[in-house]
Amino acid sequence: MAVTIYHNPRCGTSRQTLKLLEELGLNPTVVEYLTAPPSVGELKRILKMLKMTPRQLLRKKEAAEAGLDDETLSDEALIKKMVANPIVIERPIVVKGAKAALGRPPESVLTIL
Repeated sequence: MAVTIYHNPRCGTSRQTLKLLEELGLNPTVVEYLTAPPSVGELKRILKMLKMTPRQLLRKKEAAEAGLDDETLSDEALIKKMVANPIVIERPIVVKGAKAALGRPPESVLTIL
C-alpha cells in the first residue's frame, strides 16, 4: 500500500520522518505541501484520518502570525485559510491507506505502517 508524506524539506522533524520511512524500505510519495498544498477536500480527509480538528493541526506561532488564531473562525473557514496559507499546517503528516499520523515525534508514524 502506498505511503505519502506531506513534507517540508526545511523542517528537521520532517526530514527525520522521511529518513525513518526510507530506512524501513518504504519509498513514500513526497508532497512538498508548501508548494503543492492539499485541497480543501484532501485536508478534510486527512483531518478525519488524524481524528483532529483544524485547530489541532495548526502551528501555533505561524497561525498567530497569519491571523488564524481567531477563535470565531469556523472549521470550514479555517480549513480554507489553511489551504491558502499552508505554512500554518503542522508537519509532517504521513498517510497510508485510510490511516494518517502526525510525525511528531517521527516514530509516531510507525503506528500506521
